[in-house]
Amino acid sequence: MSENKGRDANARPEDNDDDNFLTLEFEDGKEIECEIMGVFGMEGKEYIALLPNDGSEDIYLYGYREINEDEFEMLDIEDDAEFEKVAAEFDRIVSEDVVDLEEE
Repeated sequence: MSENKGRDANARPEDNDDDNFLTLEFEDGKEIECEIMGVFGMEGKEYIALLPNDGSEDIYLYGYREINEDEFEMLDIEDDAEFEKVAAEFDRIVSEDVVDLEEE
């Protein structure tokens, strides 16, 4: 599984009332619809994982900050070392979920 830093993008919720999707808008004008895979914590911070609907196997990882019940902010992960830790934590979480599903 590959992860991208997904830098330089803004998010907006989809208009279809499905809270599991959002559209990323990149600085170059490109837009990609993404499924929200989940929000997870690590070392006192929160992060969000997004699965783009573009046919790739990429996963976009961002910092996550809830503003209120209906709004959140995605933050670029600028530090490469922090990104590597976040990607490793995401991979660990995903692999544990797969094991749990196989045991049921």
